[in-house]
Amino acid sequence: MWWQYIIIAAVILFGIYGFLTLTRFETRVLTRRTARRAEDLYPHYADSMRKQHRYAKEHGGEWTSDDGGHSGEPQDT
Repeated sequence: MWWQYIIIAAVILFGIYGFLTLTRFETRVLTRRTARRAEDLYPHYADSMRKQHRYAKEHGGEWTSDDGGHSGEPQDT
């Protein structure tokens, strides 16, 4: 019966080793460097300038571009 304790200890140690290996792999994959930036992906997911301006107007704000200037669309008069 003493050999059961050795097997149980080996299984527990193997489980801990497997968990550590998996977490190291996931950490390495999730924290690797990439050339993709949010600015590069933004045009693919953004609404048109008109929709962005309309959304800001409906929610009580004024839409401006990133550089602090105006949106570039004609103002409603």
